[in-house]
Amino acid sequence: MRAQIDIIAEKQVIFKGEKISSTQAALLDKLKIYPFSYKMEVKKVLQDGSMFDPAVLDLSLDAILGKFQAAVKTQASLSLGLGYSTAASAPHTLLGGFKNLIAVAAETGYEFPQATAFLDAAKNAPAAGAAPASGGATAAAAAPKEEEKPAEEPEEVDMGNLFGGDDDDDY
Repeated sequence: MRAQIDIIAEKQVIFKGEKISSTQAALLDKLKIYPFSYKMEVKKVLQDGSMFDPAVLDLSLDAILGKFQAAVKTQASLSLGLGYSTAASAPHTLLGGFKNLIAVAAETGYEFPQATAFLDAAKNAPAAGAAPASGGATAAAAAPKEEEKPAEEPEEVDMGNLFGGDDDDDY
């Protein structure tokens, strides 16, 4: 029939990266197929006078997330060091405050539910450096115990007037 196309066999008309002719464009237009997209194809990357292949731009999502997380960690470290609060440093600041509250509760005996739960868990935790339970004797059990020596008090040493006189009025 006139002005109609009958497809009797499958045939690839265009290929990626090749220019199409006017007859191919007319055929695709009649079939109402518009497989065209216009985009920039990067051939080389120029940075600071050095040329790179475009493969350097092919970063996976995991690589991008890893770089972003490293940058957030650096930003949090800087803001914590400077004492300037940011969204990245806020969790660390709050955790530090909570640790201080736990320390005060442990020293003074003051109790609040979170501190009690934390201190109970710490008391029931196995001792650090404890040997795993095994049938044989461990090296720690076989080693003889050393006698603990009482701590000696530091002696005061006369520096021989090293920094000048004992007068505090010199300043």
